[in-house]
Amino acid sequence: MDHKHLRGLLEMVQNGRMNLDAAMLQLKKLPYEDLGYAKIDNHRCVRTGVSEVIFCQGKTIAQIQGIVQRISQNHANVLATRAGREVYEAVRDVAECEYFEMARIVVIRPEPVEKIGDIAVVSAGTSDMPVAEEAAVTAEVLGNRVKRIYDVGVAGIHRLLNVCEDLFEANVAVVVAGMEGALASVVGGLVSCPVIGVPTSVGYGASFGGVAALLSMLNSCASGVSVVNIDNGFGAGYQAALINKMALKNANAEPTLEETGCTPKVSIACRR
Repeated sequence: MDHKHLRGLLEMVQNGRMNLDAAMLQLKKLPYEDLGYAKIDNHRCVRTGVSEVIFCQGKTIAQIQGIVQRISQNHANVLATRAGREVYEAVRDVAECEYFEMARIVVIRPEPVEKIGDIAVVSAGTSDMPVAEEAAVTAEVLGNRVKRIYDVGVAGIHRLLNVCEDLFEANVAVVVAGMEGALASVVGGLVSCPVIGVPTSVGYGASFGGVAALLSMLNSCASGVSVVNIDNGFGAGYQAALINKMALKNANAEPTLEETGCTPKVSIACRR
């Protein structure tokens, strides 16, 4: 149950359009709802601002459809990740949705959201784009403005240097790279914002399915580089969204007296 739905429920009770018993029945399901094969975390959006995300890999079509039907009753812009076309077609049978094929993401009950801030999603090569798109789509659905900077790997470093201005404007950069994963360190040495490295499983045998890129990013000598798991574009996009919104929150905060350099005026009242 998201904030909008919860507020609407309380307003209906306040206006007399719903009795207390009906409202209590809905609120009883707020912590979670047990479907037998899954426990739907209806309270997650209230706690974190984002509804539960459906990880489709490993689930049956029937399980995915059941979860989608329950979550979509109370939430909009629900993300279903690692979803192939077969999953999308099954979801489409039970709920309104939009499919991002390269990102392998289905957005259930899509609604327009105001996009704020600036996130740069950078990929080393075209082969890294599916993971980069997973990060970019995740961040956009969560209400962030995303700039895509693709195919700018270290083998042709001049391509990255030509778009440095886009990087400098970002509050956070997501850098997606396979092979040796060097791009995260390069970007980390260029920008003042946090960098989230995403190693991908792209590469030849000695890349060990992304382990080489993972270790390279973990051992980065550039400051401000953090790393998520191999091919975890969703995790990077979600983390970037949190950082971006925190940056905007801090930028819009009222400055303290210490930050402004001002000294408060003190009025001293004297008694005789």
